[in-house]
Amino acid sequence: MEKLTVAVARRPESIGRNARIEGWVRTRRDSKGGFSFLELNDGSCLGNLQVVADGSLPNYETDVLRLSSGCGVSVEGALLASSGHGQTTELKAASIRVLGMADPEQYPLQKKRHSFEKLREWAHLRPRTNTFGAVMRVRNCVANSIHRFFQDEGFLYVQTPIITASDCEGAGAMFRVTTLPLDNPPRRDGKVDHAADFFGRPTYLTVSGQLEAEIFATSLGKVYTFGPTFRAENSNTSRHLAEFWMIEPEMAFFDLNDNMDLAERFLRRLVRDTLDQCAEDMRFFEQFIEPGLLTTLEGVASSAFRRVSYTEAIGILERCGAEFEYPVRWGADLQSEHERYLTETVFGTPVVLYDYPRSIKPFYMRVNDDGRTVRAMDVLVPKVGEIIGGSQREERLDVLEGRMREQNLDARDYWWYLDLRRFGTVPHAGFGLGFERVIQFLTGMANIRDVIPFPRTPGSADF
Repeated sequence: MEKLTVAVARRPESIGRNARIEGWVRTRRDSKGGFSFLELNDGSCLGNLQVVADGSLPNYETDVLRLSSGCGVSVEGALLASSGHGQTTELKAASIRVLGMADPEQYPLQKKRHSFEKLREWAHLRPRTNTFGAVMRVRNCVANSIHRFFQDEGFLYVQTPIITASDCEGAGAMFRVTTLPLDNPPRRDGKVDHAADFFGRPTYLTVSGQLEAEIFATSLGKVYTFGPTFRAENSNTSRHLAEFWMIEPEMAFFDLNDNMDLAERFLRRLVRDTLDQCAEDMRFFEQFIEPGLLTTLEGVASSAFRRVSYTEAIGILERCGAEFEYPVRWGADLQSEHERYLTETVFGTPVVLYDYPRSIKPFYMRVNDDGRTVRAMDVLVPKVGEIIGGSQREERLDVLEGRMREQNLDARDYWWYLDLRRFGTVPHAGFGLGFERVIQFLTGMANIRDVIPFPRTPGSADF
């Protein structure tokens, strides 16, 4: 008797095999003819496997007729061709063993549909629903695709620190890491004595692995990171998390055009792999979450991305006649409504904006010859807006030091970063992709809290 997953058991080539299938009961339906139909799922795919349980089974009355949604079972039998609608195979049960009961009066995931907000209260159970099972399978597919893409492109995977003393973005919204007693920290000259802390200085959870990745890019050529990052912004919105995952490639000898080319190839690959490898789940999202999703994704996978300068985009938005909640002006960052207007109404394709005002971008972005803009880029997609942000990095030591002074950064905190410009500096570039943001885009899920296993948001750190 071979052990199979539901995904394998549902394939036509599995007909005629004797198998053991283990999973959770989704539904039980009893027939007047003295047998029952069980819908079984083990998380390996969206669809269920129908199990036919004959009344002649020794434990039919004592066990099978007590089964309800959520019960864990192990079923052995023969896989047969099924005449049922929408299914290729079914399992004729020779034995059914109950592994764990789920009291239907207490198990919350019965037939009643719950809102996504309600399901966040049951983060330990919501992966058993169709929606969150599909989200996690897509998430797994995309994670695998990310590694395969960069490995195929000749990148090295590096692990950058989670605990850091550097604020990459300069925004200051970082979680402090400390072993000092919060009720009575040691003090010197009336101030908290950080020298007495574990690391001897203030340290934080990282907001980005970019600066450390640049170390390896300027040594090894092309590298990427894929790990958790943290922002202590008190933002209770559908687009913000306190803990999320970032993919950050950094490439030596790349300019902005090389960077844009790579970002476009990368995003196309993620979309194409998801459509090809998660077809059943993607049809579910199209039907129940966002109608038109597949058309949007096919467009991203097959259309050339339009490249437009920030200045040109501002001009388009100022002349378009549309009413926006946030005014459009040169020197201000674009909002999601502006980004979506460009992708969905003006161009109908993904858009790469580049050459942003220096005043709204971090210190590490390369200053253009005009002195007003930097070699930054954002990749915008329909329905979401910005999905990738990056730049050519400033490799000139004197310019970088000047930019740090502009943004009131202490060069002593970045001595090692400046050393990369002192010793064998070269042009280099990189970008960042928020993992949860791309999962939102691929699945059509409206709230970012519903595409991560355990969302961390202000006031919420359960599980």
